[in-house]
Amino acid sequence: MAVEAYLPTLTTVVVTAAIDSINPCAIGVLILMLSVLFAARRSAKRILILGSVYISAVFTVYLLAGLGLTYFFASLPLVLTEYLSIVVGVFIIGAGLIEIKDFFWYGRWISLSIPYDLSKKLDVYASRTTVLGIAFLGAFVSAVELPCTGAPYLAIITLLSQYFDFTAFLMLVLYNIIFVLPLIIILLLVISGKKLQEIQKWKQASRPYMRLFIGLLLVAMGWLLMLIANGTINFG
Repeated sequence: MAVEAYLPTLTTVVVTAAIDSINPCAIGVLILMLSVLFAARRSAKRILILGSVYISAVFTVYLLAGLGLTYFFASLPLVLTEYLSIVVGVFIIGAGLIEIKDFFWYGRWISLSIPYDLSKKLDVYASRTTVLGIAFLGAFVSAVELPCTGAPYLAIITLLSQYFDFTAFLMLVLYNIIFVLPLIIILLLVISGKKLQEIQKWKQASRPYMRLFIGLLLVAMGWLLMLIANGTINFG
């Protein structure tokens, strides 16, 4: 017998977004950009403006990508949607196992990370401290990390597309607000005098646990998608 449920619940969205928000790429690029701005002796007001532009660009591109994918999935015929949920579920479970692997053996075999060539481009773009350059940097970060490290977001998008309405749209917006929240906190901490070196050390120290939590979450969400696809759980 199928279980009727309104999914994803608010808790599912919030927890997934909170774990996904501790994103090494977006945080690392922000730290790099801020270090360039401090080295150039930019004023606190200028750093706040440029940091806000970067965060706004990340939020906007990630949200638009999510809306586009959600609309695409929601427009598919029901039969295709069921198969899509199975495929995405298998993919997400695989991604989760890779993330768990990285908790124990980081960098060995395959890892979900941005390719080296693209990461070097991010370093170059981070040195462009004009408003337009920073906006492009944020958009580029979002576009690059979505296919590389966006498995949690893909899981939520797939769930939301099962029953997409205005409430689901608000959940997607909430997800993206939570996703950029650490970036906002880091920017405000730096503006208030927190040393970038301390934030960088925290990022490096917490990276293995980020991988572990994301991996466990992805395995759970992958199973959830497959249960929805075979009818064990239905949307009310």
